Amino acid sequence: MNAYETARGPGWEWFAPGVGRLRLPRWDATAGLVVGPSGALLVDAGASLREGALLRRSAERVLRERGVRRVTHLALTHAHFDHVFGAAAFAGAEVHGAVGLDAVLTHTDTLEADAVRHGLSPREAGEAADALVVPRHAVSGEAVVELGGVHRAVLANLGPGHTGHDLVVLVPGTPDVVFCGDLVEESGEPQAGADAVPARWPEALERLLALGGPDAVYVPGHGAAVGAAFVRAQRDELARRFALS
Repeated sequence: MNAYETARGPGWEWFAPGVGRLRLPRWDATAGLVVGPSGALLVDAGASLREGALLRRSAERVLRERGVRRVTHLALTHAHFDHVFGAAAFAGAEVHGAVGLDAVLTHTDTLEADAVRHGLSPREAGEAADALVVPRHAVSGEAVVELGGVHRAVLANLGPGHTGHDLVVLVPGTPDVVFCGDLVEESGEPQAGADAVPARWPEALERLLALGGPDAVYVPGHGAAVGAAFVRAQRDELARRFALS
């Protein structure tokens, strides 16, 4: 079964009422979804316009079951193609990102080349780069997105770390859920590319742990959901790795 074929099927994993994620095919990137009575927040948008459109359709099936018409907000955790290239599929959504992300996303040639290098076809990479959506809501510190009633999401600028502009999303509840972007990775070692800030990454994870607390569900940008102990261990390993580099 394709991960997009059903909103109720194995593609969607739910951590709390109205708080779930889809592990997208190919690069195993997470797309998070937070649904309230009057709105919905998507966390990251996939690696291409096609993937973004498939994600939108799958999310909208979930939303219809809850009486919500469309994704109203989109949070981009960082400026890597597998998290942002599908953003144009969410027309009308208010787009949020860490302060400075908009400027990074204007360098579409760099993003396009990175996508092709990782296996996206030149045609798909070019189309996504041409249509790329940049955030209109810049987050410095924290910002709250209200989704109706008691439903809300806290957007927190915790970088630099994995990149120079790392945003995470805390959804208070039982349990609290934190969408970490690629500050945390479970399916492989954390990747530190040319835009990483290695010396600051362990500090970013300290801030992440303070935000979510010891009992939260931490949802990595790639891989299975983890607990605080995993995040602490990754923080310690990154501190050791970068101290030796």
